[in-house]
Amino acid sequence: MQLNRLYSKALSFQFLSADEGVFLFENAPLAELMFVANELRKIQVPHGKVTWIIDRNMNTTNVCVANCKFCNFYRIPGHAEAYITDIDTYKIKIAETFKYGGEQLLLQGGHHPDLGLAYYVDLFKQLKQLFPNLKLHALGPPEIAHITKISHSTHHEVLKALKDAGLDSLPGAGAEILNDRVRKLVSNGKCGAKEWLDIMHEAHLQGLTTSATMMFGHVETLHERFEHLVSIREVQAQKPENAKGFLNFIPWTFQDVDTLLQKIRGTRNLTTAEEYIRMIAMSRIMLPNVINIQASWLTVGKQVAQICLHAGANDFGSIMIEENVVSAAGAPHRFTAKGIQESIRAAGFEPQLRNQQYEFRAMPELIEEQVIGY
Repeated sequence: MQLNRLYSKALSFQFLSADEGVFLFENAPLAELMFVANELRKIQVPHGKVTWIIDRNMNTTNVCVANCKFCNFYRIPGHAEAYITDIDTYKIKIAETFKYGGEQLLLQGGHHPDLGLAYYVDLFKQLKQLFPNLKLHALGPPEIAHITKISHSTHHEVLKALKDAGLDSLPGAGAEILNDRVRKLVSNGKCGAKEWLDIMHEAHLQGLTTSATMMFGHVETLHERFEHLVSIREVQAQKPENAKGFLNFIPWTFQDVDTLLQKIRGTRNLTTAEEYIRMIAMSRIMLPNVINIQASWLTVGKQVAQICLHAGANDFGSIMIEENVVSAAGAPHRFTAKGIQESIRAAGFEPQLRNQQYEFRAMPELIEEQVIGY
């Protein structure tokens, strides 16, 4: 394979195969890869701004039977530390989110064996009645699969009921690597790769916007990473013409501190800064039908994320007023509203506050700053 031919193919927005992606990743000089990805970003995101969002990552429950080997957050049913978030806690934390300038709740939890469709429908309705302007970016394909199973329903029925109850968009949680060999090793209790993709396709059919993610740097092969990208691209290509489908793609690195993957298998996150930057660039190149590529400052830190803005990324994600799952595995980085804007400017870009639909928001007149600690 010739690098120049693949660069030309990428710059004309053609779909590269997984093999072609692996070849570029392994053989292209970093500067050339960044250049190609950056040129694509300038075409796909012509306003040139770097977007960010204010939201809060809350958890419905920490009870989970999926037994993921990379998760330190979950507790088994009956554990002394198990909880289901009560409505008074939601009231306090959502009110606080609005005070900090946010308007969205990223709401996820575990595979609780007793929480079925009726529970989530009732919860979403209550939250929307209490906070009519709240945006619910909630659950994810594995949770939809779990709810479908224990409610003896279908993906279509579950998503429709949740949407009718107030679900605004579906996160790309639980993708890890969309390959069943990998999933059996790291998240065997979650839905398989095909079901994850099928749920996202059904969400697009119903007009729900979604996100896509990839957690890499554990037991997957390089080729499996690129198969993952091809799978995301194929689902996006199948969406209805009037649907937005996947609004963004967020690759992030496995966090290994005290995880079962690290303790039992000795698996560590050995991803280098250059490798992450290459994956950001290849995400832009491999996903010409997904407009927004987000750099995961939470897992790689500010400086690497800033470089990624010159390697195809156009989004810095959220300041995350609260985040519990990734942090429990060792992610140490934090941002405030002021800090994230300063970091974007220092990288040479204009920061732009957005909502989940990637629509620009004006900065609230008053944002109460905070030191994030979760």
